[in-house]
Amino acid sequence: MKPNTSLILALGLLIFACNTTVKSTTSSGTEHTNHGSTAPSGGSKLSPRREAMADIGPAHVHIEYGSPSVRGRIIWGGLVAMGQVWATGAHHATSIDFSEDVEIDGKKVLKGKYGFFSIPGKEEWILVISKNWDQHLADEYDPKDDVVRIAAKPQMLNEVVESLTYEVIPGERRQGRVEVSWEKVKVGFGFKVR
Repeated sequence: MKPNTSLILALGLLIFACNTTVKSTTSSGTEHTNHGSTAPSGGSKLSPRREAMADIGPAHVHIEYGSPSVRGRIIWGGLVAMGQVWATGAHHATSIDFSEDVEIDGKKVLKGKYGFFSIPGKEEWILVISKNWDQHLADEYDPKDDVVRIAAKPQMLNEVVESLTYEVIPGERRQGRVEVSWEKVKVGFGFKVR
């Protein structure tokens, strides 16, 4: 039997594509290699896994999260309970990875990967950096794992942000900010690379 050259070529291209590393550009303009698949088992097309990242001074800050959409639903006090711990994303807990030690709200946070949770409120949110990042939603959340808690005032937006979106925003003198926006609310915290 004679081999089909087109089939062999197509298989070769498929194998090459599957082994190619995907790169993206950070907001500071540097190239960044994605760290493999970000979709955990049980992921959803309605709440895709997304990433936000930037270089702040010598540090690389990388966030992975599930991004649900509003889709006409009541979010605050509906889909997301007020006054209760929320994974600040969908499905798997949101994670934030600092490649260098940082300072958040006057507290030293060692380099490494953390869970990011929040407790939404009308007038004030509590933002939480937790040691436990590897969990489904906030199912295993325990306050004893908190590294730092930050009180943050939510900002009301004029326009709807349909899909939950994180940003890592570089500032001056090794400072940065993490912001999350969804529906008509934006909240965040500042940090400094030590």
